[in-house]
Amino acid sequence: MAGLQILRKRLLLLFFLVLYAISSGFSMDVCSNTILPGSKGDPGEVGDAGDEGRLGKTGPPGQAGVPGENGEKGDTGRTGKPGPAGEQGKTGDPGTAGDSGLKGKTGSTCDCGRYRKVVGQMDININKLKNTIIFLKTVILGVKETEQKFYLLVKEERKHSDAQLTCRLRGGTLAVADSENISTLLGSYISEAGLTHVLVGTGGEHEHVGNSTVSGGSCTHLASNGALSPTECDAQKFYICEFSRN
Repeated sequence: MAGLQILRKRLLLLFFLVLYAISSGFSMDVCSNTILPGSKGDPGEVGDAGDEGRLGKTGPPGQAGVPGENGEKGDTGRTGKPGPAGEQGKTGDPGTAGDSGLKGKTGSTCDCGRYRKVVGQMDININKLKNTIIFLKTVILGVKETEQKFYLLVKEERKHSDAQLTCRLRGGTLAVADSENISTLLGSYISEAGLTHVLVGTGGEHEHVGNSTVSGGSCTHLASNGALSPTECDAQKFYICEFSRN
């Protein structure tokens, strides 16, 4: 019985504590909710201007404005490059004949035949000299020599017959690689010139015509390694002339 009474007292005390807690919280809420706002105050002073904001996006372009007045004429620019030449004009009409000149004095008698012969021979010699100079200008590298002959590699493309004729006009003939030593010498000559093949002679007596053969065989060219091989007679290549040392 005593234990039951003690339990009842504790439950009753707990009940009063709960009621006290509830009543205390309710009264706080009522007090907090009863605070009313005051009357509107006077406007405050205008604050300082704030910092400049970031640049916004570019807006759409506006409508085209009214064209302005023409400006003043500028200075003359620099002269441009000459244009292409125009077509040749038509030949004009011949002019009127001029007055006849005065009669000249009678010339003295002269034996001009002898002088014409001398002048003609000089012209022939000058033309030969010009041709020789042109021929020498086409020669590349130095001269290759042996005890009996010397050789010139000519930097002008010719077919076999023209090359043979050119060499003969200079007092020589197309080089003939008739021995292993000569083939080796001429092959090194070709290699030094940066070439692969050049025309050489066949050792025959007759020149070819067109694309026919020379002395019964096809035309020949020599490689930089000294090897001989046939080639078309109309094929245009560089060539080597040979000249006797006698």
